[in-house]
Amino acid sequence: MEVGAEQGRTQRNGRSDAAAREPRSSPCNSLKMFLVALSFAYFAKALSGSYMKSTITQLERRFDIPSYLTGVIDGSFEVGNLLVIAFVSYFGAKLHRPKIIAVGCVLMSIGTFIIALPHFIIGRYEFETSVRWVVNSTLNPSPCPVGSPTDLTQDGKLPQVPATGCEGDSNLSMWIYVLLGNVLRGIGETPVQPLGISYIDDFATEENAALYVGCVQTISVVGPVFGYLLGSLCAKIYVDIGFVQMETITITPSDARWVGAWWLGYLIAGVITLLSAIPFWFLPRSLPIPGPQGSEQCTPEQTSFIKDPHLLKHKYPADQNTTFVEMAKDFIPTLRTLLGHPVYLIYLCVSIIQLNSLIGMVTYKPKYIEQHFRQSASKANFLMGVINIPAVALGMFSGGLLMKRLKLNIMGAARFAFGTSLIGYILSLFFFAMSCENAKVAGVTLSYNSMDSISYDKHSVFTACNSDCFCSASDWDPVCGEDGITYVSPCLAGCTSSSGSGKNTVFSNCSCVGVAGNFTAGTGQCLHKDDCDRMFPYFLALSVITSFIISLGGTPGYMFLIRCIRPQLKSLALGFHALATRTLAGIPAPIYFGAIIDTTCLKWGQKRCGGIGACRIYNTTAYRIAYLGLTLSLRTISFIICIPGFILLGRQLRKEERNAVHGALANGGTELEALQKEEFVISNSDPSQQTADNSTDRETRL
Repeated sequence: MEVGAEQGRTQRNGRSDAAAREPRSSPCNSLKMFLVALSFAYFAKALSGSYMKSTITQLERRFDIPSYLTGVIDGSFEVGNLLVIAFVSYFGAKLHRPKIIAVGCVLMSIGTFIIALPHFIIGRYEFETSVRWVVNSTLNPSPCPVGSPTDLTQDGKLPQVPATGCEGDSNLSMWIYVLLGNVLRGIGETPVQPLGISYIDDFATEENAALYVGCVQTISVVGPVFGYLLGSLCAKIYVDIGFVQMETITITPSDARWVGAWWLGYLIAGVITLLSAIPFWFLPRSLPIPGPQGSEQCTPEQTSFIKDPHLLKHKYPADQNTTFVEMAKDFIPTLRTLLGHPVYLIYLCVSIIQLNSLIGMVTYKPKYIEQHFRQSASKANFLMGVINIPAVALGMFSGGLLMKRLKLNIMGAARFAFGTSLIGYILSLFFFAMSCENAKVAGVTLSYNSMDSISYDKHSVFTACNSDCFCSASDWDPVCGEDGITYVSPCLAGCTSSSGSGKNTVFSNCSCVGVAGNFTAGTGQCLHKDDCDRMFPYFLALSVITSFIISLGGTPGYMFLIRCIRPQLKSLALGFHALATRTLAGIPAPIYFGAIIDTTCLKWGQKRCGGIGACRIYNTTAYRIAYLGLTLSLRTISFIICIPGFILLGRQLRKEERNAVHGALANGGTELEALQKEEFVISNSDPSQQTADNSTDRETRL
């Protein structure tokens, strides 16, 4: 009997040892593989998303659309999320999550390729210019045709025959393809975040979950670094590179008419996104619960307190064989329970308002740098990628690390996130003091007699000095006079002759250029930006500091979202949070930010077939006040809403603490009875085994 019992114990110990060894090898490696794959997927989607924002001005100029329409294109990504995110988050959590993420990555890549499609359909980019590329400079036509401004039409244009081919011109609708591709990209991105984060939180240990989420979030912020760098590189390359002779291009990347090779970056991003789908096809549906490992490190009291078996039954729904109909019937009651949570609702409102501010600010920040500090699109994207985004990545990672080191509870995480956001808000107020003067453009930002007058009228560009020229007020073909003032066109500068060709063209006999004895002008806008160059480094430094401080609270805030609700509602809470923020922040924010920015435009471009195109120059002061004022006003509202949130959170924590104490007292008798039974069994077992078990039990209790 003793030999048989010993053999049985040996077999059981062998099985238990094998079972104990199994979770330490394959599941651990699978979780790490999933972490690497999810990080790469986050990188791919963040790269393509940031590249989209880096091409805002390029899309405006290429398709001749205002900022609010580019906001519609940017927000269409969130429309794709809106269509499927609630159902993917709820039903996807009960299905094979890695394969669903893989399908999403494939859809993302297809959508990215569709965005680049219009470049291969529409014709070559044509910009308005009076400069011609000719070998013999004596053949240059006069910039000042004989005529009178009174011969102009009511809209300030020359009475000419409409451009040929307008009936079949597809440029007017080609941006629709960009919008549809972005919608498909949004649909594909839907399962990556809620299913990926919930998978990690399900199968990682409690102490590592926050660190893993912080690592993934950090990678998702590293992606925009390469996205903006890719945008910077493509912005330097002319849009029709390889199809035109670059010597004939008379504009530079700093010109308001320049369009970079926006399509090239989407092809690269599409390939990277397609590659990110491959690892998910080979990952398991679920992993063993890391509970046994945690039990070895914790006392029985801690184990029962941390890992409630009743809650764990609902925490891993992927292993349950539940029919689709049963899941559908349970959806509405579960959603009603989630929305009945007051702390979650307030967190949701704060997140929506904060993300309105953040998305609007990030979407148009490169454009703000271009217009306010007179930098090229390439340089603006480069600075966003090299200086600003790494500060955000470092802040996200540091926030996750601090949360683990400080062992912050729910209240601590909420206070930490609120404090960092408040400090960043106070520092952001100094952006209002970092200003540049408006560019000096005759007839637009100042009158021809150099008196400050920021009010553009389509006839304000006409004056006595160009009265003999038959000019169009709608063209934007700037030249820089010797007096340091930019003129809308060589015709409106009163220039009667030109020499040279291409970028080296020099206009002479310009009657409006008031420099005695030297009435000449060169191509392009004047680059007088000494005041901006002095202020720009301070702007970048403050931008880096505020970005780092605000992003410190990113990971604690996200972990607060996961921990403030019951585990069985976690996947749905993440999905509904993403749904609400994308619907009420991701979609409208770029649109109304763009619409408000459009109100500060001083000179609109004209489409080839008529109608308003992209803005050529903005009122710098009004742009700064509208952009920064709207951003900080939204954040002010969010801080006010946080006050009742902290009150309700404190009440919820006190209530849970009381319930935990009552539960512990009620379970005390049951635990005592279980211990007595255990001691009775041990007393009837082998004496040597009893001694070992007693010593082990004493060590465990100690």
